[in-house]
Amino acid sequence: MLRGISPLLSPDLLSVLSRMGHGDELVLADAHFPAESFNGRVLRADGLRIAPLLDAILPLWLLDPYVSHPVIMMAPVEGDSLDQDVVASYRAAVERHHPGTPDTQYIPRFDFYDRTRTAFAVVVTGETAKYGNIILKKGVIAA
Repeated sequence: MLRGISPLLSPDLLSVLSRMGHGDELVLADAHFPAESFNGRVLRADGLRIAPLLDAILPLWLLDPYVSHPVIMMAPVEGDSLDQDVVASYRAAVERHHPGTPDTQYIPRFDFYDRTRTAFAVVVTGETAKYGNIILKKGVIAA
């Protein structure tokens, strides 16, 4: 255990977070996401919901201020809808730690999969909300 670090962050996840460089992307995936099909660096955070995990991760590094959308979610397929409570909980975590972050961008499912292929890592969580996946783009942490 470390003081000041959320117990939700495993040693493996802390290692990934610290090894990421500016511009690298981290996917926090719901429990249904086919992570192993899209990325070779997959971590498990079974049983954890994404909103509390955002609250654990976001104090540790900055979101990229040089891109128009450092926070990205999967857009629902036509005829489906997002759970607005989940969207609000994610956004609340972002605003708590990085006020003024540009609005979340929503991209189509297959575009989200393409981004996952090039992400630094994917964390599969216990999130059960449909379309509960989110991508965070890491910024530069000044000395």
